[in-house]
Amino acid sequence: MRIFVAVSVLAMCVSSVRAQDIPGIEICTAEKAMDRRTSCLQSNIDFLQKTMTKQSLDQQQKLDAANRQIQALKAALISQQGAIDELKASQAKLADELKKKADAPPKDATPAKPASK
Repeated sequence: MRIFVAVSVLAMCVSSVRAQDIPGIEICTAEKAMDRRTSCLQSNIDFLQKTMTKQSLDQQQKLDAANRQIQALKAALISQQGAIDELKASQAKLADELKKKADAPPKDATPAKPASK
């Protein structure tokens, strides 16, 4: 029985040491001494502030990357719109040239002689 109690106490000591090595939220209500409870709460606050700061920086980096991608896509869109406008102008010019060619009489054609009676 004494061995079981000794092992249990040893396991609790080891687990409490590990819990303090790993940053995170601790349950502070288990502490009876007010100074230990206060330091536990302050540790929780520090952890939460660090976590929030890290998350805020990560989100800001993602927003900045998304904004850079949006700007690049806008530039590509403007470039493509310019190319489309050039193609439309070229198509209109070509259509006008084809219409003029179709309306013009052929150069090699000789005028038809009127039929005489």
